Amino acid sequence: MNEKNEKSHGLIPPHGGYRNLKSYQTAEIVYDATAVFCDRCISRRSRTHDQMVQAARSGKQNIAEGSMASGTSRKTELKLIGVARASLEELLLDYEDFLRQQDLPLWGKDHPEVQAIRKMAWKENRSYGTYKTYVEASPPEVAANAIICLIHQANYLLDQQLRQLEKQFLDEGGFTERLYQARTQARRTK
Repeated sequence: MNEKNEKSHGLIPPHGGYRNLKSYQTAEIVYDATAVFCDRCISRRSRTHDQMVQAARSGKQNIAEGSMASGTSRKTELKLIGVARASLEELLLDYEDFLRQQDLPLWGKDHPEVQAIRKMAWKENRSYGTYKTYVEASPPEVAANAIICLIHQANYLLDQQLRQLEKQFLDEGGFTERLYQARTQARRTK
């Protein structure tokens, strides 16, 4: 990190801002959709119901927590983004299991509905409301496949985010490195 950047924001760089991340926004949609899907299609008494909702929540929450930790620990940020990614992968498998156990088809990436859902990702200010009819007013096959498509989008974004964080860490170092550099510089100027 260069001295100019260090002075512009001190030792702790700007952090947080997770609500602006496409990965967080998509994970939030997945969480909201999963809560509704599970209430509609999976018995509340089932452990699967709770597991799916918690996996979706973990995907969203770990992105936020990682973003907030980024000011003082790139390592923690990387770890938590990785946990978010793993949680969403677990959730993806739960949806695939649901379809398989219900003898419902898993749509391929070329399915017309998948293409329509993928195009919606480019909408500004998208939210759960953007996909609400897929989840609430459609048969379980459509709802599950729509959410699977959203999980794939979130996972893609998280994979990109992890690569970017890795590059930033290699280019800039971590908080401990910045502390050492700042302390060394302060000793030189005394």
